[in-house]
Amino acid sequence: MDEEQLQEIRKNLLKIREEVLLEAERAYAASQSLGKDGVPDIGDMSSNSYNQEVLMNLSETQRGRVRDIDAALDRMDKGVYGLCARCEEEIPSRRMEVRPFSRYCVDCKSEVEKFGE
Repeated sequence: MDEEQLQEIRKNLLKIREEVLLEAERAYAASQSLGKDGVPDIGDMSSNSYNQEVLMNLSETQRGRVRDIDAALDRMDKGVYGLCARCEEEIPSRRMEVRPFSRYCVDCKSEVEKFGE
């Protein structure tokens, strides 16, 4: 990848990162307001508890995504962006377009998921 492409990808990653953080902020605010709109009955409490749990899990997923994006930005700084962290081969550009924070090529990702590394 040339420098211009890397800068465009960096810009895109930073935009995605900002969107994820904003989304997490909104989810947190929504979880804080659940059940505070009057006197809840047992059904409301159960539903609110479930909704809060879902929103908190969503936030964990979002935190993981921010970590992935930060790791991709770090790989850019180190000059290894786009190389598989396992086999060190170049990750196909199509995969990087779809998932610009990918650490692994498709084959290695399958192996990592199967055997955990």
